[in-house]
Amino acid sequence: MLFTPRRRRRWTAVLGATALAVTAGGALAAPAGAAGTASQAVDFATHCVPPPIAGIPPIDGTTTAQITVDNAAPKVGDTVTVTYTVTKPAASNPVDLQLPADIMTPSGKVALGGAQSGAVTVTGEKKNPPVPGKGAFPAFSMKGTFTVTAPGAITLSPGDYNIHTSYLMELDTPCTVSNPPAPVSETVTAAPQPGANERALQLDNASGAPGVRVTVSGAKFTPLTEVTVVGRAGAAETADRMTVTTDSEGGFAARLKVTDKATTGIVAYEGAAWDPDKGAGPVAYQVIDDTPAPPNSQKITATVKAGTLSMTQAGDAVQLSAVDFGQGGAATGALQTVTVKDFRGGPAGWSLTGKVTDFTGPGGASVGAGKLSWTPACATRAGSPSTCVPGSAGPVGSAGATLASTPNGTLTGGEFTVDAGLSLDVPAFTAPGSYAGVLTLTLS
Repeated sequence: MLFTPRRRRRWTAVLGATALAVTAGGALAAPAGAAGTASQAVDFATHCVPPPIAGIPPIDGTTTAQITVDNAAPKVGDTVTVTYTVTKPAASNPVDLQLPADIMTPSGKVALGGAQSGAVTVTGEKKNPPVPGKGAFPAFSMKGTFTVTAPGAITLSPGDYNIHTSYLMELDTPCTVSNPPAPVSETVTAAPQPGANERALQLDNASGAPGVRVTVSGAKFTPLTEVTVVGRAGAAETADRMTVTTDSEGGFAARLKVTDKATTGIVAYEGAAWDPDKGAGPVAYQVIDDTPAPPNSQKITATVKAGTLSMTQAGDAVQLSAVDFGQGGAATGALQTVTVKDFRGGPAGWSLTGKVTDFTGPGGASVGAGKLSWTPACATRAGSPSTCVPGSAGPVGSAGATLASTPNGTLTGGEFTVDAGLSLDVPAFTAPGSYAGVLTLTLS
């Protein structure tokens, strides 16, 4: 049904939430121009399903679209605004009636590839020219944001999209990419975050018999500084150890004699003890035990492989409760549950943080980002070496706050679920309508 202010005076907040830092929500402005020259319009096969009430079969056609960004050369940690413009939709008005202006709301996804994977949720304004009965849908644009988590080339491709119409009744026309992923339309090249640890190690051999020396080459350490080069067995250091001084450019080459059969990797670090901010590695190394087995015996070996730090979430949208115009108060809801898996098996803990944009609504009205508060909670799966610690209850804001974390330790890791109660403090006479903000979560 059409929104009628006289009949409904309640205010609704919509909060978009994502993983690894891809999010969008709410009514958005006109498309932003690309900061680089890589952006190009692409065509891709699309399968659109008209609303059942239209009584017409699915439409298999071609969509023409283009992805642009506000920053084609971001740094790790930067937030990039993405605009997904559909210049030629594959679908059309499914009914004989002319659709009036400003009743169509598009939403969709942009697929990330290359140095960073995932999808960006994008939404558009409820704005369109009149559409004749059975006429082609007009062009439209959608926007969203993602946080850069890795350096390198990140590709952006158009994804599935949906056209929602609010006229007489609420109808959706979802369109999916027939042969995903669609062609790449835009590429951004991300640089490392200033001050990030860029120290690196390289070995001349990945294995050797006990007592063999391996050349360990280091780069981008602090110049003219003593560095410890040592073997690792999981998170514990082995007896294979030496020190070396870096050259004027922060490099070194150490001939480490690896004797301990327990050594499975090699690290290097500045200072008296391992510090992930001042070290590099581990780089995998296997000691090949060439000791002959006794007669009539069999040597049995096993390997535990290190994994990655990752997170997933139960959904990418949160609907907060409505509040009444003239009264205001708390619009409440719950964060979509986030699952963190730390399968690295090293000494470093992790931190999950979040920051939110202002909540924008009709006619330029807004509710500030500082009005959103959360009450974090987290649980640790039994058997995990680390214990999850929830962040403090309080405002999230545009500067951000910690949702949950685990500390550094001798051996860290495990599986964790993170939740939070959400509350948006809405002023009493905030203009009626739907308000949306973007909550970006970053795991590091």
